[in-house]
Amino acid sequence: MTRRLLLAPVAAWLLVFVAAPAAILLAIALAEADPGVPPFRLALAAAGFSMLVADAYYLDALLSALGVAAMTALLCLALGYPMAIGIARAAPRRRVLLLAALMLPFWTGFLLRVGAWIGLLRDEGWINGMLRAAGIIEAPLPLLYTDGAMLAGMVHAYLPFAVLPLFAALLRLDPTLAEAAADLGARPPVVFLTVTLPATLPAATAGFLLVFIPAAGEFVIPELMGPPEAQLVGRVLWQEFFQNRDWPVAAALAVALLALLLVPIRLFQRIEARP
Repeated sequence: MTRRLLLAPVAAWLLVFVAAPAAILLAIALAEADPGVPPFRLALAAAGFSMLVADAYYLDALLSALGVAAMTALLCLALGYPMAIGIARAAPRRRVLLLAALMLPFWTGFLLRVGAWIGLLRDEGWINGMLRAAGIIEAPLPLLYTDGAMLAGMVHAYLPFAVLPLFAALLRLDPTLAEAAADLGARPPVVFLTVTLPATLPAATAGFLLVFIPAAGEFVIPELMGPPEAQLVGRVLWQEFFQNRDWPVAAALAVALLALLLVPIRLFQRIEARP
């Protein structure tokens, strides 16, 4: 009885803020578009899902978003491992400062951080200005509104989500294992591949998912920093909701994205359940 009382607030929270919005979204996805307010009429039509199947534009947007999210997550892990190792091996006092520096971007507004990247990468920005002042280039490089700029912004935004699980796992890792491998003649890359990576693989999987899931639906960074042709699912959702006012299609696309994201979540649960 006590356990049920303790779990009741959690269940109520999930019901109100997770299950109910998902049910509303599914109801809109099964509705019909209507020129009135709201711009849909409740029905079991499934016209939105039919449009997703009939038009390859929406499938391309989903696949592109998943590809960008996977690349972002992999880059975050590639950068996160050396950062997590460095923080975990630092002295306790320095460790606190390094963790604070890692979380420092979250103390500023998200749009301010994106604006900072735009100031760095635009044609008259700091990077092009320094390169021209050094005589390396004569004309500004097209850094902004590229795939590279979009990935840089997304990695900067989500990097802490990959570093923190790795850091927690490395703190629990017995350092004598790496020392023993080094004493046996293993070089640092071999020690990482044979000791550190297998021991922290669940944390790496968690870090990958913590980045991949929100990055798959990212809208702001692709819109402000990405190329115009990068029609990711976040952009398409915004266009369908606010420009085309086709809420059933937009809701169906959101449901499809949610269904796709449930697959890696379930995979992670199975990995965690292994003895």
